[in-house]
Amino acid sequence: MAKRLEPMLGAWAEQMAAQYLEQAGLRIVERNYRIRGGEIDLIAQDQAGYTIFIEVKQRASSSHGTAGETIHARKAALIRRAALFYLGRDDLPCRFDAVLIEGATRERAKISWLQDAF
Repeated sequence: MAKRLEPMLGAWAEQMAAQYLEQAGLRIVERNYRIRGGEIDLIAQDQAGYTIFIEVKQRASSSHGTAGETIHARKAALIRRAALFYLGRDDLPCRFDAVLIEGATRERAKISWLQDAF
């Protein structure tokens, strides 16, 4: 049963993160951008023109580690690879952020936005 809930929680967490970032002034331009071998949960732009690649991680509890502890060097490398493909040859200013959500419901969730996370 847990396997079936996982995609729903992921979609919920990404939607919650997108709303949080939009309220903070970012404009979401892509969701679930995929290339072979890599995925970016959210791509946004800020008012200064930066392209921001965002990894969203959600954990119902920290009993098996926090959401932030799940972003490993390999995952960051895959996100960077997808970002390079997204940017193409353009030399656009960009950064890599993470939105961490601890909790399984909107009412109990704690959101942390880490800028320049990796």
